Formats: sequence, C-alpha cells, structure tokens
Amino acid sequence: MKMKSAQKVHYDSGPNMTPLVDIVMVILIFLMLTGTFTAGMHYLQSNIPLTNKGITGVVTEKKPFEDQQLEIRVDSFTRPGADGLSQDMWAAQAGRVMVQNNREQLIQQLTKMRNDLNSANTPKDKVLVVINPGRQTKYKHLVDVYTAAMEAEFTKIAFSEAH
Repeated sequence: MKMKSAQKVHYDSGPNMTPLVDIVMVILIFLMLTGTFTAGMHYLQSNIPLTNKGITGVVTEKKPFEDQQLEIRVDSFTRPGADGLSQDMWAAQAGRVMVQNNREQLIQQLTKMRNDLNSANTPKDKVLVVINPGRQTKYKHLVDVYTAAMEAEFTKIAFSEAH
C-alpha cells in the first residue's frame, strides 16, 4: 500500500544563498583592506606643534616655528536681507585687513600680503597661513577662506582650534 501523504510533503527551502554570502564576504574583506590604507588622507595635515595638557594643566614645551605665520580669523554671522530672510555671511581678518563675504577681495588682499612678504626676503615656502575659525563658523565659509589662500598661492595652510 502506497501512502500518498508521504509524497505530498515538500519543503521549499528557497534559493541557495551560499554563493551570495561568499561574494558579500569577499567584497567586505576587500573594503576592509583598502579602507585601512587610506585612513590618513581624510584629515588635513599640519605642521603646527601639538601641546599636551594633563590633569595638572602643565603645558609641554612648544617647538618654535621656523616659518613666518599669517593668521586669518574667520567668523560667521547672519544678517537680515532685503527680502526679510536672514543671510549667512562671513568675515575674515588677516592682520589689519578685514574682508566681509567677498572671496575675490580676500584673494587680492592675501596676494598683496604674500607679495609684501616676498619683497621682505621671506620665501613663499616659509610662510604658514593659519586659519583660525570662530566657534560658530560654518564649514562652507572656512572652505571659501581656504580656497582664497590657495588661489593666493600660499603653499602651507593649516587650521587651528576655534577661538
């Protein structure tokens, strides 16, 4: 006597997932290996000396800079526009020069400062531009100031802590 109920039992296990898991693991291993080699490129490198502060608040000795420093202070602020909406603006101050929300004017002023330093026998590679942002400064404003310094042909540009 044949039992028809034994033939009707059929378990549908679905598609075979083993090849998919193998491919995903190979891709994951590949990404992990390539990701570790480029970890240092995510940050801007600087030659500003680091200071160590411990619980006692004692600051370790700073190494003197060999380069001439040019500090640019950058602040962001909002101002009401003509249409009643607020506008994001920035102000950059380098020495006695103050520029507000005009990258082209900042490029001209920084180029003039670089030429003045070059005429005082300071080579271009011995000038360190330090961009000092305010606590509320937006990144897009820092990028404007950074690109202005790059277009003014400064070769060493660094960022400092917020003031």
